[in-house]
Amino acid sequence: MWNIKCENMEHLELKNLQSERLSNLIEKLYRKVAFYRKKMDDAKVSPSDIKDISDIRKLPFTSKQEVLDLYPYGLLCADMKDVVEIHMSSGTTGRPVVGAYTANDIELWGEAMARTLSMGGVNSEDIVQNAYGYGLFTGGMGAHYGAGKIGATVIPISGGNTKRQLTVMKDFKSTVLTCTPSYSLYLAETAAEHGFKMKDMALKAGFFGAEPWSENMRREIQERLHVKAYDIYGLTEIIGPGVASECEAQDGLHIQEDLFYPEIIDPVTGEVLLDGEKGELVITTLTREGTPIIRYRTRDITYFLTGKCSCERTLRRIHRLLGRNDDMLIIRGVNIFPSQIEHVLFNIEGVEPHYQLLVDRKAQLDYLEVQVEVNESIFSDEIRKLEGLEKDIEKELYSALGIHTKVKLVEPKSIARSEGKAKRIIDKRSI
Repeated sequence: MWNIKCENMEHLELKNLQSERLSNLIEKLYRKVAFYRKKMDDAKVSPSDIKDISDIRKLPFTSKQEVLDLYPYGLLCADMKDVVEIHMSSGTTGRPVVGAYTANDIELWGEAMARTLSMGGVNSEDIVQNAYGYGLFTGGMGAHYGAGKIGATVIPISGGNTKRQLTVMKDFKSTVLTCTPSYSLYLAETAAEHGFKMKDMALKAGFFGAEPWSENMRREIQERLHVKAYDIYGLTEIIGPGVASECEAQDGLHIQEDLFYPEIIDPVTGEVLLDGEKGELVITTLTREGTPIIRYRTRDITYFLTGKCSCERTLRRIHRLLGRNDDMLIIRGVNIFPSQIEHVLFNIEGVEPHYQLLVDRKAQLDYLEVQVEVNESIFSDEIRKLEGLEKDIEKELYSALGIHTKVKLVEPKSIARSEGKAKRIIDKRSI
């Protein structure tokens, strides 16, 4: 463990620390952030009402839209002279999410990511090839700060230039890779095309986040890259990567509960759910200074795992993300997440780990087409065999989803690759 005291804290000690930090946070937010002062006044809650961590349920939620509406400085809780860094989401659908960081926030971020990387066995002797994007996106800098705190060597290569990535990986004997899971498979695909042998690389571990991915995709990554693949979780609104991560047991993601307080709620009623009940993850930043946030509705769907982890950390675990509310497709009244489809596809021989979902409406009826690449040997087969494989996949998807889909097999490398988050869904219903 990177921080035994915090990662192995007794329940009562942790609860007392969370209570103290929440109380201090609410008092400061009420004084310094007009948005939260109004929300608390509207909810008839005052800072004096928040004495224990259980009192968090008295506080209102914060939505993504509210955060977007507060662009650029509406959530700022620190004096601008104390802000040393600013990061933003891509903002592809409008205004971006803004995160302001004080020097203490940067230290906190490095601590969270040092714990994350340590969970996968990274130490000062490792060489970390950081292929997350640097700049306004939080991925690159978060991984950089964590690796630096551990004392590992960092190669800040950022995303893109895939052949060069492989050359650097080979020549500098990188032992750890950080990037999105979809980009890791693109790296493996490019390696095969250009004669790089992944099994001869020095890589031992990969830390993959920024998009939901399935257990079957993990197996694919581990097989193709010859690494142990760890799921990590974070988001700009909270701090970036480092909020939760898998340990070497790969049995759920430990949340850094002394820094970020998690809840699972019913996404419709807002009711807090019990361990094991599937719902929306809500997070409160307990120690953030620049842009703290209360009960942020992440829109990510998961649930708390029960029982102790074999790594002996006492931090609570969430199941790997099942999807996002905003990624969920509703097709003829059935809720579908891309991860469900991915799970089916990755179990079918001859199918490549690249797919896209096309949603459209014909005669007032929604339909879903699943386009999936197949390997060269399959694609060169006679039409009858391809049609048979399509029908087999359609049956498997119907069994998993409960609705009929149209499967279209496409030739290798015909689906666009991404150096960041993969674009899985094309929804033509809103066009």
